[in-house]
Amino acid sequence: MGSNITSPVAKAVKISGVTLEVVQGGEGESVVFLHGSDGMSVKTPFLEGLAEAAHVTAPLHPGFGHSELPSDFKSVDDLAYLYLDMLRELNLSNVTLVGESLGGWIAAEIAVRSTERISRLVLADSVGVRFGSPTEVDIADLNMLSQEEVVARSYFSAEVGRRDLVGMSDDDLVVMSRNRVAMTQYTWSPYMHNPRLRRWLHRIDVPTLVVWGKQDRIVSPAYGSKLAALIPGSRFVTIDRCGHYPHVECPNELARLVFEFMLED
Repeated sequence: MGSNITSPVAKAVKISGVTLEVVQGGEGESVVFLHGSDGMSVKTPFLEGLAEAAHVTAPLHPGFGHSELPSDFKSVDDLAYLYLDMLRELNLSNVTLVGESLGGWIAAEIAVRSTERISRLVLADSVGVRFGSPTEVDIADLNMLSQEEVVARSYFSAEVGRRDLVGMSDDDLVVMSRNRVAMTQYTWSPYMHNPRLRRWLHRIDVPTLVVWGKQDRIVSPAYGSKLAALIPGSRFVTIDRCGHYPHVECPNELARLVFEFMLED
């Protein structure tokens, strides 16, 4: 990693008339990070690490954080088209697009539509497709689990995911509530997937790395391996002692994998 660090900072950016909270920082090749269903802290070791050797752009999805939620935004399709506009309006090109969990689903939806500005794709513990029958559970239903069980399934070390609600600021509590409402709006029906996406994953025509936490009990590594098999030429790797949110639990390892992938011929 480089020695000149420009720490990422959050700013309000208007994209196609939608005001988003966008974290940007660093210099070098462009990396766009799309966060998962749990939202994203503005200051994270993962984004800091990426910004050591790349120019990072990480939007908070509409309805998450302090990003505006337009009344007509109803699905992940809306997010995919919005971020295609973002790439154009911010003049980002040769982008390594990294999506985690819900963000991986969004990234895949973007890539099947257009890779004009994308050079590489990284999907980490992504959701977005179904492999089993209607009665089989591919993706754990977060709405049916207690918060304690969600944390236990999401992290190799549950301590990483526990939150002190009593000690949270009012703003943090509002953000957490907004995140949950927005996540439900985008992923509730059909739950955490687009029935049409699987059919079009063959359209992804850039080098793709599929990364999975080996101890992910929200979406299993077996799911990740099946997902990788649907994307032409993709490679599947796992991170040991890591759950569903590698950017939180294993930030250095995930950043290393992203940088090594960017350097491949």
